[in-house]
Amino acid sequence: MLKDITIGQFFPGESVIHRLDPRFKIIITLIFIVMLFTGDSIICLAIGGVFTILSIILSRIPVKMFAKSIKPLLPFLLITAVLNLLFVSSGEIYWQWKFLKVTSDGINISVFMIIRIILLIAGSSLLTYTTSPITLTDAIERLLSPLKKFKLPVHELSMMMSIALRFIPTLIEETDKIMSAQKARGAEIDTGSLTTRTKNLISVMIPLFVSAFRRADELATAMECRCYNGGDGRTRLRQLKSSARDYIALGITVLFLVAVIVTDRIV
Repeated sequence: MLKDITIGQFFPGESVIHRLDPRFKIIITLIFIVMLFTGDSIICLAIGGVFTILSIILSRIPVKMFAKSIKPLLPFLLITAVLNLLFVSSGEIYWQWKFLKVTSDGINISVFMIIRIILLIAGSSLLTYTTSPITLTDAIERLLSPLKKFKLPVHELSMMMSIALRFIPTLIEETDKIMSAQKARGAEIDTGSLTTRTKNLISVMIPLFVSAFRRADELATAMECRCYNGGDGRTRLRQLKSSARDYIALGITVLFLVAVIVTDRIV
Protein backbone atom coordinates (compact mmCIF):
# COMPACT_ATOMS: atom_id res chain seq x y z
CA MET A 1 0.00 0.00 0.00
CA LEU A 2 2.79 2.43 0.86
CA LYS A 3 4.46 1.88 -2.50
CA ASP A 4 1.25 3.01 -4.21
CA ILE A 5 1.48 6.52 -2.72
CA THR A 6 2.83 8.84 -5.42
CA ILE A 7 2.22 12.24 -3.80
CA GLY A 8 5.16 14.59 -4.28
CA GLN A 9 6.82 12.58 -7.04
CA PHE A 10 8.03 14.23 -10.24
CA PHE A 11 7.99 12.45 -13.61
CA PRO A 12 10.21 14.24 -16.16
CA GLY A 13 8.75 14.68 -19.63
CA GLU A 14 8.35 16.95 -22.63
CA SER A 15 4.57 17.13 -22.82
CA VAL A 16 2.55 20.31 -23.17
CA ILE A 17 1.72 20.22 -19.46
CA HIS A 18 5.38 19.79 -18.51
CA ARG A 19 6.39 22.83 -20.56
CA LEU A 20 3.82 25.17 -18.99
CA ASP A 21 5.05 27.91 -16.67
CA PRO A 22 4.76 26.53 -13.10
CA ARG A 23 3.13 29.78 -11.95
CA PHE A 24 0.34 29.24 -14.46
CA LYS A 25 0.04 25.59 -13.43
CA ILE A 26 -0.55 26.60 -9.81
CA ILE A 27 -3.20 29.14 -10.86
CA ILE A 28 -4.84 26.61 -13.18
CA THR A 29 -4.92 24.06 -10.35
CA LEU A 30 -6.67 26.56 -8.07
CA ILE A 31 -9.22 27.37 -10.80
CA PHE A 32 -9.72 23.63 -11.33
CA ILE A 33 -10.52 23.14 -7.62
CA VAL A 34 -13.06 25.97 -7.78
CA MET A 35 -14.50 24.39 -10.93
CA LEU A 36 -15.12 21.06 -9.20
CA PHE A 37 -16.94 22.55 -6.21
CA THR A 38 -18.91 25.30 -7.98
CA GLY A 39 -21.60 23.26 -9.76
CA ASP A 40 -24.07 20.87 -8.14
CA SER A 41 -25.38 19.11 -11.25
CA ILE A 42 -24.10 16.03 -13.03
CA ILE A 43 -23.37 18.13 -16.13
CA CYS A 44 -21.08 20.45 -14.13
CA LEU A 45 -19.27 17.44 -12.74
CA ALA A 46 -18.96 15.98 -16.25
CA ILE A 47 -17.32 19.22 -17.46
CA GLY A 48 -14.76 18.93 -14.67
CA GLY A 49 -14.23 15.29 -15.61
CA VAL A 50 -13.60 16.18 -19.25
CA PHE A 51 -11.06 18.82 -18.20
CA THR A 52 -9.28 16.28 -15.97
CA ILE A 53 -9.17 13.58 -18.68
CA LEU A 54 -7.85 16.02 -21.30
CA SER A 55 -5.14 17.21 -18.89
CA ILE A 56 -4.07 13.63 -18.14
CA ILE A 57 -3.90 12.79 -21.85
CA LEU A 58 -1.83 15.91 -22.61
CA SER A 59 0.57 15.17 -19.72
CA ARG A 60 1.47 11.76 -21.20
CA ILE A 61 1.76 10.32 -17.71
CA PRO A 62 0.49 6.70 -17.42
CA VAL A 63 -3.02 6.43 -16.01
CA LYS A 64 -1.80 3.80 -13.53
CA MET A 65 0.16 6.53 -11.70
CA PHE A 66 -3.08 8.42 -11.04
CA ALA A 67 -4.75 5.18 -9.99
CA LYS A 68 -1.93 4.61 -7.49
CA SER A 69 -2.48 8.07 -5.99
CA ILE A 70 -6.19 7.34 -5.52
CA LYS A 71 -5.91 3.73 -4.30
CA PRO A 72 -4.70 4.47 -0.71
CA LEU A 73 -7.69 6.80 -0.16
CA LEU A 74 -10.37 4.38 -1.36
CA PRO A 75 -11.17 2.98 2.15
CA PHE A 76 -11.72 6.51 3.50
CA LEU A 77 -13.84 7.42 0.48
CA LEU A 78 -16.01 4.33 0.89
CA ILE A 79 -16.50 4.91 4.62
CA THR A 80 -17.48 8.55 4.06
CA ALA A 81 -19.81 7.55 1.21
CA VAL A 82 -21.54 4.92 3.37
CA LEU A 83 -22.01 7.42 6.21
CA ASN A 84 -23.56 9.95 3.82
CA LEU A 85 -25.70 7.22 2.28
CA LEU A 86 -27.17 6.05 5.58
CA PHE A 87 -27.44 9.26 7.60
CA VAL A 88 -28.72 11.81 5.05
CA SER A 89 -32.46 11.86 5.75
CA SER A 90 -33.68 14.33 3.10
CA GLY A 91 -35.12 13.22 -0.24
CA GLU A 92 -37.19 10.23 -1.33
CA ILE A 93 -36.76 7.21 0.96
CA TYR A 94 -35.74 3.98 -0.81
CA TRP A 95 -34.92 1.86 2.25
CA GLN A 96 -35.21 2.32 6.01
CA TRP A 97 -34.27 0.33 9.09
CA LYS A 98 -34.79 2.07 12.42
CA PHE A 99 -32.79 5.34 12.21
CA LEU A 100 -30.86 4.29 9.09
CA LYS A 101 -32.19 5.49 5.75
CA VAL A 102 -31.19 5.29 2.11
CA THR A 103 -32.59 8.32 0.33
CA SER A 104 -32.23 9.93 -3.09
CA ASP A 105 -30.29 12.86 -1.62
CA GLY A 106 -28.00 10.47 0.27
CA ILE A 107 -27.16 8.60 -2.95
CA ASN A 108 -26.55 11.84 -4.85
CA ILE A 109 -24.30 13.27 -2.13
CA SER A 110 -22.31 10.02 -1.83
CA VAL A 111 -21.77 9.65 -5.58
CA PHE A 112 -20.91 13.32 -6.08
CA MET A 113 -18.49 13.28 -3.14
CA ILE A 114 -16.57 10.24 -4.42
CA ILE A 115 -16.34 11.53 -8.00
CA ARG A 116 -15.31 15.03 -6.90
CA ILE A 117 -12.54 13.79 -4.63
CA ILE A 118 -11.23 11.36 -7.27
CA LEU A 119 -11.15 14.15 -9.87
CA LEU A 120 -9.58 16.50 -7.31
CA ILE A 121 -6.77 14.06 -6.50
CA ALA A 122 -6.13 13.18 -10.15
CA GLY A 123 -6.14 16.80 -11.34
CA SER A 124 -4.10 18.18 -8.45
CA SER A 125 -1.52 15.39 -8.76
CA LEU A 126 -0.62 16.76 -12.19
CA LEU A 127 0.97 19.77 -10.50
CA THR A 128 3.66 17.73 -8.73
CA TYR A 129 3.87 15.03 -11.43
CA THR A 130 4.82 17.56 -14.10
CA THR A 131 6.74 20.15 -12.05
CA SER A 132 10.13 19.65 -10.39
CA PRO A 133 10.42 20.71 -6.73
CA ILE A 134 12.90 23.49 -7.59
CA THR A 135 10.70 25.15 -10.21
CA LEU A 136 7.67 24.68 -7.96
CA THR A 137 9.49 26.52 -5.17
CA ASP A 138 10.37 29.38 -7.52
CA ALA A 139 6.79 29.58 -8.77
CA ILE A 140 5.30 29.70 -5.26
CA GLU A 141 7.80 32.36 -4.26
CA ARG A 142 7.01 34.51 -7.30
CA LEU A 143 3.26 34.22 -6.72
CA LEU A 144 3.62 35.13 -3.05
CA SER A 145 6.16 37.91 -3.68
CA PRO A 146 3.61 40.73 -3.02
CA LEU A 147 3.47 39.52 0.59
CA LYS A 148 7.09 40.61 1.05
CA LYS A 149 5.74 44.13 1.54
CA PHE A 150 4.21 42.84 4.79
CA LYS A 151 7.62 41.49 5.94
CA LEU A 152 6.60 37.86 5.47
CA PRO A 153 9.44 35.37 4.79
CA VAL A 154 8.08 34.33 1.40
CA HIS A 155 11.22 32.54 0.21
CA GLU A 156 11.59 30.55 3.43
CA LEU A 157 7.92 29.51 3.35
CA SER A 158 8.23 28.41 -0.29
CA MET A 159 11.37 26.44 0.50
CA MET A 160 9.67 24.70 3.42
CA MET A 161 6.68 23.71 1.27
CA SER A 162 8.95 22.40 -1.47
CA ILE A 163 11.10 20.38 0.94
CA ALA A 164 7.97 18.91 2.55
CA LEU A 165 6.68 17.76 -0.86
CA ARG A 166 10.09 16.44 -1.85
CA PHE A 167 10.47 14.31 1.28
CA ILE A 168 7.04 12.64 1.14
CA PRO A 169 8.27 9.86 -1.21
CA THR A 170 11.47 9.52 0.86
CA LEU A 171 9.56 9.09 4.13
CA ILE A 172 7.18 6.61 2.49
CA GLU A 173 10.14 4.54 1.29
CA GLU A 174 11.73 4.76 4.75
CA THR A 175 8.48 3.62 6.39
CA ASP A 176 8.28 0.61 4.06
CA LYS A 177 11.86 -0.38 4.90
CA ILE A 178 11.25 -0.07 8.65
CA MET A 179 8.06 -2.14 8.44
CA SER A 180 9.87 -4.86 6.47
CA ALA A 181 12.69 -4.87 9.03
CA GLN A 182 10.27 -5.14 11.96
CA LYS A 183 8.35 -7.96 10.25
CA ALA A 184 11.64 -9.81 9.76
CA ARG A 185 12.16 -9.52 13.53
CA GLY A 186 8.75 -11.08 14.20
CA ALA A 187 6.59 -7.99 14.70
CA GLU A 188 2.93 -8.60 13.78
CA ILE A 189 2.05 -5.31 12.10
CA ASP A 190 -0.57 -6.60 9.64
CA THR A 191 -2.13 -9.29 11.82
CA GLY A 192 -4.00 -9.45 15.12
CA SER A 193 -6.70 -7.19 16.52
CA LEU A 194 -6.90 -3.48 15.84
CA THR A 195 -5.52 -2.70 19.33
CA THR A 196 -2.59 -5.06 18.83
CA ARG A 197 -1.72 -3.63 15.43
CA THR A 198 -1.94 -0.09 16.79
CA LYS A 199 0.49 -0.92 19.58
CA ASN A 200 2.85 -2.64 17.17
CA LEU A 201 2.94 0.49 15.01
CA ILE A 202 4.94 2.16 17.79
CA SER A 203 7.91 0.04 16.70
CA VAL A 204 7.57 1.70 13.28
CA MET A 205 6.78 5.27 14.28
CA ILE A 206 9.70 5.77 16.69
CA PRO A 207 12.43 4.74 14.18
CA LEU A 208 10.62 6.78 11.49
CA PHE A 209 10.66 9.94 13.64
CA VAL A 210 14.33 9.38 14.52
CA SER A 211 15.16 8.95 10.83
CA ALA A 212 13.14 12.03 9.85
CA PHE A 213 14.90 14.22 12.44
CA ARG A 214 18.28 12.86 11.35
CA ARG A 215 17.53 13.66 7.70
CA ALA A 216 16.35 17.15 8.67
CA ASP A 217 19.57 17.75 10.62
CA GLU A 218 21.70 16.51 7.70
CA LEU A 219 19.79 18.74 5.29
CA ALA A 220 20.21 21.78 7.55
CA THR A 221 23.95 21.07 7.84
CA ALA A 222 24.28 20.71 4.05
CA MET A 223 22.45 24.01 3.48
CA GLU A 224 24.68 25.79 6.01
CA CYS A 225 27.81 24.35 4.36
CA ARG A 226 26.61 25.84 1.08
CA CYS A 227 26.21 29.24 2.78
CA TYR A 228 22.42 29.26 2.41
CA ASN A 229 21.01 32.32 4.18
CA GLY A 230 17.50 32.66 2.79
CA GLY A 231 16.27 34.65 -0.17
CA ASP A 232 18.42 37.77 0.32
CA GLY A 233 20.59 38.31 -2.74
CA ARG A 234 19.74 34.87 -4.07
CA THR A 235 19.86 34.35 -7.86
CA ARG A 236 18.24 31.62 -9.97
CA LEU A 237 19.71 29.39 -12.62
CA ARG A 238 16.43 29.27 -14.56
CA GLN A 239 14.28 32.37 -14.94
CA LEU A 240 10.54 31.82 -15.20
CA LYS A 241 9.18 33.20 -18.46
CA SER A 242 5.59 32.96 -19.63
CA SER A 243 4.69 32.24 -23.25
CA ALA A 244 1.61 32.12 -25.47
CA ARG A 245 0.83 28.52 -24.54
CA ASP A 246 0.59 29.51 -20.86
CA TYR A 247 -2.06 32.14 -21.56
CA ILE A 248 -3.89 29.75 -23.89
CA ALA A 249 -3.97 27.07 -21.18
CA LEU A 250 -5.20 29.61 -18.62
CA GLY A 251 -7.86 30.87 -21.04
CA ILE A 252 -9.11 27.33 -21.72
CA THR A 253 -9.31 26.66 -17.98
CA VAL A 254 -11.30 29.86 -17.42
CA LEU A 255 -13.66 28.85 -20.26
CA PHE A 256 -14.30 25.51 -18.52
CA LEU A 257 -14.99 27.37 -15.25
CA VAL A 258 -17.41 29.74 -17.02
CA ALA A 259 -19.14 26.74 -18.61
CA VAL A 260 -19.61 25.18 -15.16
CA ILE A 261 -20.99 28.42 -13.69
CA VAL A 262 -23.39 29.01 -16.62
CA THR A 263 -24.55 25.38 -16.62
CA ASP A 264 -25.14 25.44 -12.87
CA ARG A 265 -27.38 28.52 -13.19
CA ILE A 266 -29.30 27.15 -16.16
CA VAL A 267 -29.84 23.68 -14.70
